[in-house]
Amino acid sequence: MQTPFIFTPLFIALAATICSQAQAAEAPPAEGFVEGSSLKLNARNYYMNRNRHQQNDDNIEWGQGFLGIFESGYTQGTVGFGIDANAMLGLKLDGGGGTDGSSILPISDGNGKAPGSFSTAGATLKMRAFDTELKAGDLFLNNPVIAGGQSRMLPQTFRGVSLSNHSFDGWLIEGGQASFTKPYNQSGHKRIGTSYGSLRDGDESLHLNWIGTAWSGVPGLTSSLYASELKDIWNQYYYDLDYTYAVNELVSLNPGLHVYHTQDTGQALLGSIDNNTYSLHFTVGVGNHSVTAAYQRVNGNTPFDYISQGDSIYLDNSQQYSDFNGPNERSWKLKYAYDFVGLGLPGLTSAVSYSRGELDLTKADPESRGYASWYSADGKHAKHWERDIDLKYVVQSGSAKDLALRLQWATNRGGNGYGELDNDTDEYRVIVDYPLNIF
Repeated sequence: MQTPFIFTPLFIALAATICSQAQAAEAPPAEGFVEGSSLKLNARNYYMNRNRHQQNDDNIEWGQGFLGIFESGYTQGTVGFGIDANAMLGLKLDGGGGTDGSSILPISDGNGKAPGSFSTAGATLKMRAFDTELKAGDLFLNNPVIAGGQSRMLPQTFRGVSLSNHSFDGWLIEGGQASFTKPYNQSGHKRIGTSYGSLRDGDESLHLNWIGTAWSGVPGLTSSLYASELKDIWNQYYYDLDYTYAVNELVSLNPGLHVYHTQDTGQALLGSIDNNTYSLHFTVGVGNHSVTAAYQRVNGNTPFDYISQGDSIYLDNSQQYSDFNGPNERSWKLKYAYDFVGLGLPGLTSAVSYSRGELDLTKADPESRGYASWYSADGKHAKHWERDIDLKYVVQSGSAKDLALRLQWATNRGGNGYGELDNDTDEYRVIVDYPLNIF
């Protein structure tokens, strides 16, 4: 059987690093399996109202989620062992009578009513030697090519194996393989799919492999490079560079770049993919104010695609409702953010943004195996815009310390053929998080 293109070299390289460290240094003292353990709980109350105008169809759901995460320390010795565990419970507070489908509760069985509750649990075995950590089981992943979605009532997780190394100052080297995902609005696991591609019945990718490195060795400067293979669908590569320069104590400048290249591979279950997508941003910070201008470009006749329900879209114009990632799309964004600590209200932050994009949907392939729905004969100059408002308050002290209330509004409108792709939409979210550190 052919070995995945990145999996074996990754573990050979990291294993060599472990061996070299074993010869050069003694293992750092471990805090102990029990002494280093922690238990954290988060209660998230989530309301979402999504109004699609052309369909006269509101998706309105309200739920209460509970997430518990236990992390042990490591056993003593050169090689330490430990275990992590998580449990999730979602309760429906409202979401029936045809208003289901907002994405925070499970998909209904056809009667317009989501189930009253859903739950899942998982565990991870872990091993640490020197600066290298190996995990196998249910994983919380967060990198540019495979990141679990955190924007709903409960988080998305993956089932597989990961390896990370911090041998060199300012460097992270990581990689692994995930075969299944636990969606954020379902119990149980399924194969990993994509956000914008439609797989045919019976088609599925067996796993996703990834390897990458992130560097932060110079103050204010970060950069990362990642590669992934979603078996029989795509190879995807990512690079970013971000720099924050403090002009003085009041003013800062922050330019940044994100680049993705996606190419079909193997059986090409979503058809031909040859997509280059990038975004550029420049932020000026003055005291508690900041203004950001961003430009994003998709070069390819398919949309820029990423893991289903995931947050692995590290692009500047990915907004609350739209990602501005359609075929051949060019988009720009202006954003203003303010921290109310300047008015004596610490913990209160806000942001307002406006984004506009233009697509050429006539170049999408109507015979594409996975992206045919993007074709529109009237979409030569399809356009849409989105306005986003975000207001968040985090309690700073007292018995409710760290309790967070977040209000989000998004309005998306389209024209020139864009309406065949998506509906004019208004979306409102109210999110309350109450995290607790038990020990």
